[in-house]
Amino acid sequence: MITAYTNELKHKEDELAIAYLPAVKAMAFRLKERLPSSVDYMDLNAIGTEELVKLARRYDEVQNDSFWGYAKTRVYGAMLDYLRSLDVLSRSSRKLVKRIDYLVEEYLLTHDEEPTDAQLAEMIEDESEEKIHEARIASAIYTVMPLDDHFNDNDATETLEKIEKEQLVELIEDILSTYSEREQMVIQLYYFEELTLKEISAVLDITESRISQIHKSVILKIKESVGA
Repeated sequence: MITAYTNELKHKEDELAIAYLPAVKAMAFRLKERLPSSVDYMDLNAIGTEELVKLARRYDEVQNDSFWGYAKTRVYGAMLDYLRSLDVLSRSSRKLVKRIDYLVEEYLLTHDEEPTDAQLAEMIEDESEEKIHEARIASAIYTVMPLDDHFNDNDATETLEKIEKEQLVELIEDILSTYSEREQMVIQLYYFEELTLKEISAVLDITESRISQIHKSVILKIKESVGA
């Protein structure tokens, strides 16, 4: 009797997970569109599916009206945790990324396009083209993280450590309100609407390189404002 009830419950839970597999696949695909080719869509989908099954087996419909409303944020969070676990941005590579970002911004001002890895290797003589390529991949992965992730790295000061997450979000909103409408739109479309650079380019009618430049510039300004 107990075994039959347990099997029936498990079957119901698995059906619930199966029903939302297409939503997980769509979420993984959408996230993959914003990541470099080195990140595998199948890995993201597998992580999301595993989390979905776990959530389905502990879901209580009495406490939550909508399963996907309950699971969506957690599934997406599991995918982001996976990206964080790749540990692609060590302290040393963060320094290299900052150096590369500065050079890319300088290059964009005169060429209206980003330099290649080979060109950056010529500018940074003490770093190999392979190392530069890895750093740019790391930077691309890092940019899909929630805004508050950008202020939790090892370079944060004691001032930043005292800022609660909610306060940080409010501070970011206040800072962004002082910037141009275009800068605000880039951040809004990228982080909150989760559009790709290509999609933002179509909306704002500016190049992807320019959008990338605006994005990095705004993040830098926010970090400077909070003392990071």
